Amino acid sequence: MGIATDLIIIVLVALLGGGIAHLFRQPLILGYILAGIAVGPHTGGVTITQIHDIELLAEIGVALLLFALGLEFSFQELRPVRRVALIGTPLQLAASLLLGYGLGRLAGLSWNVSLWFGAMVALSSTMVILKTLMNQGWMGTLSSRVMIAMLIVQDLAVVPMMIILPQLDNPDMGLQILGWAALKAVLFLVVMVVVGTRLLPWLMGRIARWNSREMFMLSLLAVGLGVGYATWLVGLSFALGAFVAGMVLAGSHYGHQALSDITPVRDLFAMLFFVSVGMMLDPAFLLDHLGLVAWLVVLVSLGKGAIFFGVARLFGYGNVVPWAMGLGLFQIGEFAFVIARIGHADGALDRNAYALFLTVTIVTMLLTPLISSMTGPLYAWMRQRHPKSPRTTITLPTEKLHDHVIVIGAGRVGRQVVELLGRAGVTRIAVEADSHRLEQAQQAGLPVVYGDATQETILHAVGLKQCRLLIVTLPDLISSRTVVARVKALAPSLRIISRVSGEEQIDQLRELGAPDVVWPHLEGGLEISRLALTRLGVPPGAIHRLVWEARDRCYADVGDPETTPLFPPPHQAEASLLDLAWIPIQQGSDLDSQTIGTIDVRKNSGVAILSIWRHGAFIHNPGADFCLAAGDLVAIVGPDQGRNQFLVWSTQPAIATAPGFDHSS
Repeated sequence: MGIATDLIIIVLVALLGGGIAHLFRQPLILGYILAGIAVGPHTGGVTITQIHDIELLAEIGVALLLFALGLEFSFQELRPVRRVALIGTPLQLAASLLLGYGLGRLAGLSWNVSLWFGAMVALSSTMVILKTLMNQGWMGTLSSRVMIAMLIVQDLAVVPMMIILPQLDNPDMGLQILGWAALKAVLFLVVMVVVGTRLLPWLMGRIARWNSREMFMLSLLAVGLGVGYATWLVGLSFALGAFVAGMVLAGSHYGHQALSDITPVRDLFAMLFFVSVGMMLDPAFLLDHLGLVAWLVVLVSLGKGAIFFGVARLFGYGNVVPWAMGLGLFQIGEFAFVIARIGHADGALDRNAYALFLTVTIVTMLLTPLISSMTGPLYAWMRQRHPKSPRTTITLPTEKLHDHVIVIGAGRVGRQVVELLGRAGVTRIAVEADSHRLEQAQQAGLPVVYGDATQETILHAVGLKQCRLLIVTLPDLISSRTVVARVKALAPSLRIISRVSGEEQIDQLRELGAPDVVWPHLEGGLEISRLALTRLGVPPGAIHRLVWEARDRCYADVGDPETTPLFPPPHQAEASLLDLAWIPIQQGSDLDSQTIGTIDVRKNSGVAILSIWRHGAFIHNPGADFCLAAGDLVAIVGPDQGRNQFLVWSTQPAIATAPGFDHSS
C-alpha cells in the first residue's frame, strides 16, 4: 500500500506515544517524537518506507500551523511588542549566529560549515513553541505575544538565509539574488494587501452562502495551501505565504469559523511533523557522538537562552517574561532542517556534519516542553533566593489605605473589577507592571500604581496588611502563582480571589492557599445559559439551581471542605421562597388603583411586595395604604404559585379576583 501503510503506522504509533505521554502528564509532542524514533529508518522493526513523502506532508503541517496562527493574528495585540520584534529579533539573530559559528569552530568545523550551523542556531521552532504554549495554557499572555512576534520575524529571515548561504563562495551574486528576493517579497505583500484583502473574504463569503460545511473547509485548505504554494513558486517561504493568507482572512467575518474548522486538520498534520522529526534521529549516531552532541546541546541551550533573556531585559521586560523567553526559545527550529537539507544538497555539508546538526536540533526540540515547564518554579525560586528592588512606582497613594481591596492586574478584567468596586463605594487600588495597561487605567481615572506585585515593597506600599481582600486578575498561571505565594507568605489569613484559565490551574492555586477562583470561560457559558433560560421563561429559582449545580460540579474540589461557602446553594424545598420577580401593573387589571392593604397580597397569594419602580425612582417597603397604579413595576418574592397568581391579577381585569379583596372597592 506504500504511503497509505506508512500513514496507518504513523497514526497508530502516534496514538501509542501520545497516550504514554499523556499518562505521564507530558506534552503530546514528546510522545510523537519518540514514536517517530521508533518507526524511523534507524531503529529496525516496523519502519516507514516512504520517508521523503512523509517529510513533504509534514511541511504541510508547518504551513497549516502558520495559517492557523495567521487566523489568530492580531496587530492590536502585537502592537505593544513591535519594538522588540522588529529591533530585538535582528539583534538576537546576529548574536545567535555568532554563537553557533563560534561553537562550530570550537568543534573543529571549517568556517563555512560553522556559518551554516550558526544560521541554524539562530532560528527557534515556531511549531514546537506554539504547541507548547497551547498545551501549557500560556497563549494570550505577554510572554507568548513577545515570543510569537519574534518567531514571525525569524521566519521572515529564513528567506535571505536560504539565498545567501549557498552563495558563500560568490557573495556578489548572493546579494544580487537577495535583492531580487526582497523585491518579490514586497510585491507579494502588496498584492495580498491590495487584492487579497478584497478577493479572499469575498470568495469565502460566496462559498459560505452555499451552506456547505465541506465546501467551506475545502476552500480554507485551498486558500491556505494555495497561497503558500504560490509564494514557494516565486522563491519565498511556503509557510510564510500560508501565514499571510490566514492573516488576511482573520480580518474578515469568517475568521473565527475558519479557525474552528481548520484546527483538527492542523493538529493532524502537526502530528505528522513531529513524527517526521523523530524519524530523522539516528540513535546509533547519537550514541557514537554522545559527548559532542551533549556538549553542543548544552552550550547552544545555555547561550541561546541567555541571548533571549538579555534581549528581553534590554527592551524593558521584567518579571517572568525574560525567563519564559530564555527557557522557551533556546531550541533550534524546524527551518534548520530546510537549511541543512539545502547545505547537504549543495555539498557544503558532508554526511557527518548533516547528521550532527540534525541530531542537535532534534534533541533541543525534544527538551523544549520539559525545560519550558520549569519557567514558573524556577522564576519563583529565583524571586525567593534573590529578591530584587521593585520597579519604580507611579501614583502611589498618599493617603493611608485601610480596609480596602487590592486588585493585581489592570487589564480588561482588572479595570472592570476596579470600576465596579468603585461604584459600590469600596476603597480599592490596582497594581500593574505593564506601562501600556497602566496608561489605559489612568486614562479611565482608576486608582492604580506601577510596580511588580511579587515584590514585598510594592505590596506593603498598597497596604497588604490592612486590606480586606486581594483579587488576582492576571491571565497567566505563572504570574498568578508567584503573586499568591508571596501574598500568602506575608499575610497568611488574607482571602484571595484569583482568575484561572483552565481546570488544571484550580488545584494548583488551591494548594497555594487561594480557594476562591473564577474561570472566565466557565462563567461566560453559565451567563449565556442563564440569559437563554430567562428568555425561555424558566422560573428564576430553577435557573439559579441549575447554574449553581453546574458551577459546583466544576469547582467541586475548590476550597476548604470545613469552610462554609460564601454563597451556599439554597435547599431545594426552600429555593422558590427566595425567587424575586418584577411584575408590571397593566391598566385596567385587578391591581390597578388598588391599595396594598386592600389586596392583602401576602395573605391571598403568599408573596411579599419588596419594592416598586415608579417614574424613574424606587419606593422601598411600601405601606398598606400605598395605591398601585398602571405602569408600576412591582418587585415581589415568594413561591412559584403565588407569583403566578400575582401575575394574573396584574394583567387581567376582574377575571381571577382573589378571595379576600373586592375588586370594585
